[in-house]
Amino acid sequence: MHRHFLLFKPYGYLSQFIYELKRKKKLLGELHDFPEGTMAIGRLDEDSEGLLLLTTDGKVSELIRSKKVDKEYYVQVDGIITPEAIEQLQKGVEIGFEGGKYKTKPCKAFIVTEIPDFGPRAKKIRDERHGPTSWASITINEGKFRQVRKMTSAVGFPTLRLVRVRIGNVYLQDLKAGEVLEVPSFQLDDESI
Repeated sequence: MHRHFLLFKPYGYLSQFIYELKRKKKLLGELHDFPEGTMAIGRLDEDSEGLLLLTTDGKVSELIRSKKVDKEYYVQVDGIITPEAIEQLQKGVEIGFEGGKYKTKPCKAFIVTEIPDFGPRAKKIRDERHGPTSWASITINEGKFRQVRKMTSAVGFPTLRLVRVRIGNVYLQDLKAGEVLEVPSFQLDDESI
């Protein structure tokens, strides 16, 4: 019987269970007693937070990664993001990728007016004395390396904090950083996986 989990990946953790290099890194297995064979479906960078799906079923992992599933991120940016910047994000922006340039696909983006309560991050971001910050939502269904961070930088608003809040129809809900929720399946779209 396969098992499936939702995790709020905290800042500072790798999206993996094994790390072979010398430097000591925080791994997912430190957060919960996952069954043997559990794997993360996709990944979040070490300095990103939020929703991560985990499963013991390789077929489910493959299916989800092969689908072009929407992933929604809340990003805290340096400065007060403008409607013009949001419009640029929506249309697609040019970012650096694998030594070349890449134009991102059109996406959904909007200004988030109510500051989300994700709790404090493990590493302090910076304080308001360094100028104001704001939040935006960006939904993409592609996943180039550090894409969302590169997108906000491209429009002049570097990302300070990035939290994935949704994958398909699966939401972060009220999970707090480091919390795990076991689920019977993943309801990514109209079908259960």
